[in-house]
Amino acid sequence: MKSRITIFFIGSLLAVFPGVASGQVQNDSLSFYLRLAAKNNPSVMQRFTEYSAALEKIPQVSALPDPELGIDAFLTPMELVAGNQIGDLSLMQMFPWFGTLRAAKDEMSLMAKADYETFREAKQQVFYDVQKTWYDLYNVQQNIRISEKNLDILKTLERLSLARFRSGAAGSPGVTQSGASMPEAGGSQLTASGSGSMNNMGGGQTQSNPSGSSSETTAIRGDQMSAGSGGSGLADLYRIQIEVAEMENNIAQFQSRHRSLTASFNSLINRPPLTGVSVPDTIIADTLSLSLNDVLDSMLVNNPMIMMLDFERQSLDARKEMVTRMGYPMIGLGLNYSFISQNTMSSSAMNGKDMIMPMAKITLPIYRKKYRSMQNEASLMEKSAGYNRDAVSNSLEAEYYSALQSYQDALRRVKLYSVQLDLAKRSLSILMKSFASSGADLTEILQTRQQTLDYELKSVEAVTDCNISIARIRQLMASEQGF
Repeated sequence: MKSRITIFFIGSLLAVFPGVASGQVQNDSLSFYLRLAAKNNPSVMQRFTEYSAALEKIPQVSALPDPELGIDAFLTPMELVAGNQIGDLSLMQMFPWFGTLRAAKDEMSLMAKADYETFREAKQQVFYDVQKTWYDLYNVQQNIRISEKNLDILKTLERLSLARFRSGAAGSPGVTQSGASMPEAGGSQLTASGSGSMNNMGGGQTQSNPSGSSSETTAIRGDQMSAGSGGSGLADLYRIQIEVAEMENNIAQFQSRHRSLTASFNSLINRPPLTGVSVPDTIIADTLSLSLNDVLDSMLVNNPMIMMLDFERQSLDARKEMVTRMGYPMIGLGLNYSFISQNTMSSSAMNGKDMIMPMAKITLPIYRKKYRSMQNEASLMEKSAGYNRDAVSNSLEAEYYSALQSYQDALRRVKLYSVQLDLAKRSLSILMKSFASSGADLTEILQTRQQTLDYELKSVEAVTDCNISIARIRQLMASEQGF
């Protein structure tokens, strides 16, 4: 039995991952991680072990009751006409009514199938969790990459703005005499940032420093009044450095979330929390290969929860048949062997010969109330399972339409952000060249850069949401396509 279970489990894994048998699964692919989850996830292994235990119940309920062996011994032999009786040896086997054991076996077999569907449900849930976490890791990894690229752009703007400021300062000696300190490039924060509020043109936030000294504020205003172009360059430089600080903080937050997601992902495949997870640099948006009606029909037929409830209803029907037959008599057949010793006073031809006596026994199930109660219990549980199936079916349909809406919305966003990102990149390229050559407005550059950053991040998020939605739909269908 155990060997058959092991072979069955390995076969199910090969069915889920057809590339495993041919050695086509790469060690950094999603299919590889799904294979590890199927082999190592404790929840999946728990459900499979419970299914294996349920299979062991089948031979228990389908076996006959244990035979009864009785031994009687007389301390003083009983005197008979044909000898002295020393003792008796009896053996009795009870037989349930015809079909009772078959119904009990059917019930346990169907319950084992229901446990197998519970195992499938746990496996599908783990597969979905693995895919969702893997796509979330890709999203965070791309956020880090895009943010670092935008940080480089900001530092380039900082160097250009610093060069403009120095160029303006060289033509306006009053700037260096007004008390403002000369900023340095490279993202360092300036100490003369004591203005009451300053608009963050890139991030749309307001930075405030109520503790700033009035002398610093006066110094900066003096710069702006005494050297118009130089003061404007200094304000531009402050804005860029605010953007640099915010971008560095965002990168640190993304890196922290990446570590958290890595630990969650490794817990799903039962590995040490900080084990590295390989995620590709580019993932394209997946699409459904089936029509919407086919998806819904497949979900209502193949979903493990639906199939589990169907098997439960069938097992309750088998139980009802079993308890009905339990209300019929049980028949017992046996033998009684009597040990007889010779009696010296008897002249019978049977003197000293042992006796063999066939026996039959029948139970009398006259207390019908308990059997009717057992039948009613099975009928009510079967009816309850039917209501439960309808409730689960309605819930799955609602989840399907919710996942479908998420998929369709994500697909539209993928197309929209692709177009917007391309236009924003072109605009930013033109403004950067204009800023380097003729000194274009920095506010417009920062706004366009922020738009480009937002579209890049939203584009990656849309692809992630699209693939997660498809993974959810496949989970509801219990489809292993793409695994």
